[in-house]
Amino acid sequence: MLKRVIDYRDIWKFFVEATTWTSITIFAFLLRLDGDLSGYGQAITEVTIVLFIFKCIAIYSYGTFRQSWRNTGFQDLFSLIKSVSVVSVVFLMASVLFRPYIAIPYSIPFIEFILSLFVLAGIRVGTRFVLVYWKPGKIKTKDTQRILVAGAGESGNMAVREMLRHPEAGMQPVAFLDDDKSKHGQKFLGLPVVGKISDMEEAASRLKIDEILIAMPSESGKVIRRVVEHARKTNAKYRIIPSIYDLISGKVTINQIRRVDVEDLLRRKPVQLDTSLIASYIQNRTVLVTGAGGSIGSEIVRQLTRFNPKHVVLLGRGENSIHQLLNEIEYNYKNLSYSIRIGDVRDYSTMERLMLEFSPDVIFHAAAHKHVPLMEVNPDQAVLNNVLGTRNLVNLAVEHGVKQFVNISTDKAVNPTSVMGVTKRISEQIVQWGATQAKNDEVFVSVRFGNVLGSRGSVIPKFKEQIKRGGPVSITHPDMIRYFMTIPEASQLVLQAGALDMNGSIYVLDMGDPVNIEEMARDLISLSGLEPDKDIRIEYTGMRPGEKLYEELLTVEEGTVMTQHEKIYVAKSVDFIKDLTEQLDYLIDTTHKGNTDEIKQTLKLIVPSYQHKPKIAVNY
Repeated sequence: MLKRVIDYRDIWKFFVEATTWTSITIFAFLLRLDGDLSGYGQAITEVTIVLFIFKCIAIYSYGTFRQSWRNTGFQDLFSLIKSVSVVSVVFLMASVLFRPYIAIPYSIPFIEFILSLFVLAGIRVGTRFVLVYWKPGKIKTKDTQRILVAGAGESGNMAVREMLRHPEAGMQPVAFLDDDKSKHGQKFLGLPVVGKISDMEEAASRLKIDEILIAMPSESGKVIRRVVEHARKTNAKYRIIPSIYDLISGKVTINQIRRVDVEDLLRRKPVQLDTSLIASYIQNRTVLVTGAGGSIGSEIVRQLTRFNPKHVVLLGRGENSIHQLLNEIEYNYKNLSYSIRIGDVRDYSTMERLMLEFSPDVIFHAAAHKHVPLMEVNPDQAVLNNVLGTRNLVNLAVEHGVKQFVNISTDKAVNPTSVMGVTKRISEQIVQWGATQAKNDEVFVSVRFGNVLGSRGSVIPKFKEQIKRGGPVSITHPDMIRYFMTIPEASQLVLQAGALDMNGSIYVLDMGDPVNIEEMARDLISLSGLEPDKDIRIEYTGMRPGEKLYEELLTVEEGTVMTQHEKIYVAKSVDFIKDLTEQLDYLIDTTHKGNTDEIKQTLKLIVPSYQHKPKIAVNY
């Protein structure tokens, strides 16, 4: 056991509290008897001595002498009230029980109780005021910044309290802004609420504000963005502060001013799909998830837990990511029946043994190489993983009567300019071929979506890391735009696709308008509490091989057909190849030879819309 150590300050506070409290007893007699103590000398002496003993016991038992008077709070005052109350109750009971022996007016215990609370609490409050707030030696300098606080809630008040406690920081809070009309005209910590957030420009000018502190950590990104836009219109600097909860829970660090949720960057409300049909094909079924350790694959597993699958097989090639998912399942989803398998979808014999062992009813195929620049210089690996791996799984799914096969695709498969995109387009064609081989109750579909916010390798983790390092944030081109969605949105779309009985379809999600990458980077910097081009510089690095300025979800020829879900569409594919098997055999043979140019030429034979560009040297 750890021993409590009493230092000299505790002893001194014990002595001050005990002597002060004891002297209050005598003062209570003086008040009650109008200063005439004749006839009560012995009674006062006996009562004072006995109460002194009880008061010392109470001080020690409730630990009030250990309290930091500099940092006195409500909990400290509650302990003090309990300590004083216990002694006062003992005093009152003794006055009644021992009245035949010693006559003490009943009012004295009450007077002593009230005086004790005021005096002992006053010592603490006074000490706190002198040590913390009353600092006459601190004179405001020319460098003192006038602060306008956006948000008069708990975080705003806490920020102001700290500024008042530490004038040496050179920050003088002047006023609050808040959209809550009930707060308008009120004062918090002596500062007035001078208007709404929309009044920021006028208030900053009138009050000669140097800096705006945005103290609204629990608000959505949409609200914060609006506040930041108002702050930009002023001549003042601005900062965003996190909540205390975010700090102590580790959600933000000293290098990350505000935790920015990826939903903040969508510029639209996240799509919530109807999951009522999903349970009909997941419940009590065996489900295989390939690429289970990846961003999408692992989120599919999390979503699956809601629908009571009979068993889930987690297949992945990277043992570290699978191990992380295993730890999460063991902690959060203890009732999930699952198996872990380390394997490669390119290995047909391993996949065949897996099918024989588990006989999955549903397959979610999320295993793929997805990084565009890397696949440009490693096209053989893109073909082997994205094409051969998908072909292996589709062939085995047809052979073993899998009920639902859902392939994860990408908007980069539309009019592809990259090896990654064209191999994913071929994977869609393979799944469409599987649909032609399926029985009446079997469904083979692909799901096509844009960039997934927050997934491994996406721009958001890259931008966050660059911001954390102090910049610069690198943008390939100022006009580059992309469609974006969140990891939960993407995973829900995948699950939803299996419930729509449209065999051979390619589903796309209505993701609203595409987002400019530079605007997203500037949003991320601002929502992190920093200022683009001032705190964090933005630089342009040029487009990388295989990239294009904008992505499409559909070709012009495809068009869309509505499904029963307003946010999900199905593409009408037009480039299905009858001799796909022969084409794929030729592609795989070419790939094994390892000639990059021949591989890309063969890819273009299968997908004529593939815009194969000359070889460009890329260092990785």
